[in-house]
Amino acid sequence: MKETMNSPVKVDPSINLSSEKVISVIVEFKTKPAKIAVLEAEAQGMDMTLDKAKEHVEQSHQAFEQELHTFLDDNKVDYRIKHRYKTAFNGVSMELPASEIKRFMGSSVISRIYPNEEVQLDPPIQPSDQM
Repeated sequence: MKETMNSPVKVDPSINLSSEKVISVIVEFKTKPAKIAVLEAEAQGMDMTLDKAKEHVEQSHQAFEQELHTFLDDNKVDYRIKHRYKTAFNGVSMELPASEIKRFMGSSVISRIYPNEEVQLDPPIQPSDQM
């Protein structure tokens, strides 16, 4: 991951930020998913209820919506939110021109941006029963 323009947002270096091509990305928010936030708080000796952690996740999605308006809508950038993640991962998958990702560098919500790539694992080879 590389930081762009001294931004706290890390962008996967495989993303060509000068391309006008529409790409699919995964946007990870700084706020941890609720169950992870509770476990991390407990490990640090702090109190965090699951309801409070879920509220933080919802707030991160609301803040992202506001940033979308400021960074993209106000600049007439075409984009599409494909999926919102809140349980095992906190963030969204979306499509937008790669060159427009630079607009997110001032985000207070986003931690990382990855290409949304399908990964396929080959199943393990089962030994054949030969007698």
